[in-house]
Amino acid sequence: MSDSVGDGKLEVKQASKEVKESENVAEKYSAMTVSKNSDVNVGELSAAFTAVPTHKSVKKQIQFANQEEKQEFSKFPTKAGRRSLSRSISQSSTDSYSSGTPPRTARKPTAASYTDSSDDETSPRDRTQLNSKGAGDFCVKNVKQAEFGRREIEIAEQDMSALISLRKRAQGEKPLAGAKIVGCTHITAQTAVLIETLVALGAECRWTACNIYSTQNEVAAALSESGVAVFAWKGESEDDFWWCIDRCVNKEGWEANMILDDGGDLTHWVYKKYPNVFKKIRGIVEESVTGVHRLYQLSKASKLTVPAMNVNDSVTKQKFDNLYCCRESILDGLKRTTDVMFGGKQVVVCGYGEVGKGCCTALKALGAIVCITEIDPICALQACMDGFRVVKLNEVIRQVDVIITCTGNKNVVTRDQLDRMKNGCIVCNMGHSNTEIDVASLRTPELTWERVRSQVDHVIWPDGKRVVLLAEGRLLNLSCSTVPTFVLSITATTQALALIELYNAPDGRYKQDVYLLPKKMDEYVASLHLPTFDAHLTELSDEQAKYLGLNKNGPFKPNYYRY
Repeated sequence: MSDSVGDGKLEVKQASKEVKESENVAEKYSAMTVSKNSDVNVGELSAAFTAVPTHKSVKKQIQFANQEEKQEFSKFPTKAGRRSLSRSISQSSTDSYSSGTPPRTARKPTAASYTDSSDDETSPRDRTQLNSKGAGDFCVKNVKQAEFGRREIEIAEQDMSALISLRKRAQGEKPLAGAKIVGCTHITAQTAVLIETLVALGAECRWTACNIYSTQNEVAAALSESGVAVFAWKGESEDDFWWCIDRCVNKEGWEANMILDDGGDLTHWVYKKYPNVFKKIRGIVEESVTGVHRLYQLSKASKLTVPAMNVNDSVTKQKFDNLYCCRESILDGLKRTTDVMFGGKQVVVCGYGEVGKGCCTALKALGAIVCITEIDPICALQACMDGFRVVKLNEVIRQVDVIITCTGNKNVVTRDQLDRMKNGCIVCNMGHSNTEIDVASLRTPELTWERVRSQVDHVIWPDGKRVVLLAEGRLLNLSCSTVPTFVLSITATTQALALIELYNAPDGRYKQDVYLLPKKMDEYVASLHLPTFDAHLTELSDEQAKYLGLNKNGPFKPNYYRY
């Protein structure tokens, strides 16, 4: 089809597309067996536990040879329309992510689209919002985005079948009836599925974000619309962060009796500011290295007055979320923010725990030359056996192209090392806390900060050298990209069951200490996710079980077993 525009000619070829949408049922809700036909109540579950911008349109008229060609051309969205319906790499993480292109019939951006939220610079704290039911006990970016957020949650549910199965099995019993859960996690579509599962099981929930950049605004809006009190939005200030936590906890006539935390900030706030509330908490569930470390510090000082579950060190968290989630999301985060090509790049990964292992595997597969820094000789030996050089950061600091921290420690990358990095070096963090990179030392008069993309800053030295800092040193994958839904289902199911156990445990079962999840529970959570892969477990014969000294239904490994 040829069209004349002014004096020139433009060749335009169009090809039609059809966008299709596709829409697993997990095992029975039971902690005792993975049999499809067995029934179990909450009492049996509990007993199974043991303590261990807008684009301007171009006004050019295109002429068509005939009416048929005009109709065919009209099927496709305009350039501005395409930009409003899909995200480019340079626009990543402006407010949140989109899991897919809206249906073809939705030609115009709606109030439910993430593209609208960035236009309003007013702080949510300065605005009063009401959901469709007239409730206003929440503070989010724009509650009118709820429709879009609901679609995100529904997409996530499709890949979290085990958690949905648990919801369906247990909602009749309401094992969390009376539970008042205050939560501080990343607020994403996957977390929303967990929160709505807890509500379906009888709990009242109030929620805030554990990271100022990871909140998906449309999801927070959808939760607020459904009645969950959410106080979070993407791009909070430090003051906003603590204000949101306080609003979550401090509500007249409502007192939390359970805590679900990611990083320990919520637990720390309640412990410090609301000690009377803290003493009445029936249980804490913590899922991060940082948060668990803080719990053990409280316990060691005899200041932990409630039982706590260490979900981070459960097998289903360490070996799946930490490893497989990071293996995929590290590349997503780096690609979206920098467009970097990894082949031949010199990369240093600080820390060879499960997160480090996942990152290294992905980077090596794309041709990066990866080195490791480690303090632990066992992890260092594992890195060597996996084909990586183990070095000190100072030995290679002038040559590296990318530095990734994932240790859970502080000042892993110091100002002196940042000063000696080469021009264009990319620096990011895959650990929970923003303490690993000494970002505070970069906020000095002699250095210039230049925001080049959302969550991408060029820190410029007086001689013109630039260091590319991602997410201001905060968690890269959830701040700048997305994470795989399925693997988060594993962690979310573990969290839900830990909350059920702590809330329903009889007096005396758990003391004022930090506990690991029992092996039986890890095995049960894993079994719920196997049907997704059409996996079939081999069953022990009576003779085999006797020979090994095992129960045919597990647990199949002792507590000291290292997977």
